[in-house]
Amino acid sequence: MDKTFIKGLVLLEAMARNDKGSGVSELAAQLLLNKSNVHRLLQALVHQGFARKNAETNRYELTMKMWELGSRIAGKLDVRLESLPFMKQLAEETRETVHLSILDGAEVLYIEKIDSPQPVRAYTTVGGRAPAQCVATGKALLAWADEEVLANVKNRLKAHTGKSIVRLGDLRRQLEEIRTTGYAINTGEWREQVVGAAAPIRDASGRVVAALGISGPAERLDLQALRQGGKRLIEATQAISLRLGYSRT
Repeated sequence: MDKTFIKGLVLLEAMARNDKGSGVSELAAQLLLNKSNVHRLLQALVHQGFARKNAETNRYELTMKMWELGSRIAGKLDVRLESLPFMKQLAEETRETVHLSILDGAEVLYIEKIDSPQPVRAYTTVGGRAPAQCVATGKALLAWADEEVLANVKNRLKAHTGKSIVRLGDLRRQLEEIRTTGYAINTGEWREQVVGAAAPIRDASGRVVAALGISGPAERLDLQALRQGGKRLIEATQAISLRLGYSRT
């Protein structure tokens, strides 16, 4: 176990409990550490943007970065709970697999799913991953992602099937279309015979935090069915977004 890392976490907790900022000597006495260790840990936190030194008080205080990280985690938990009723309804209506995804680097992470009751169906697993540019939920998330994310995806563009997107320009054109229609379609870019549609979910700040999708065998879901599914998904994701506090006004 990394003792320095543990000391850093303990230091963060101590600082979070002090509303008036913390001094080096105070933290050293409180945590039973020497001042030089505390100073090095504080400088690391400042360097990473988790803390700052107040020039007026000469004390260290935490920045909003901790709050931002916590809010993202809380938002992911909220979106799952708020999405479940709509996922169940979609599963009953479409009789296809319904899944909820978030973006993690250049991949989507499936955080919830409801399997199709049909014997031939699309398979995903909670905790499973897929290349974001190859699946509908991933493309719905990438359409509103920043350039740093797209740069990461660019380095991972490769053919998984004959329909996979392998050029960044082609991906950008698809993402532009997704922003226009409001939904994304996968025509067999990750698994040859598995297709799907998805739409984005926004939080109270308007940020896209997840995507809701349906998927199934290509023999059952043609392009028209996917487009109809996309429109139905927009209705569901807009309702979920409203429950998360999003307002279009």
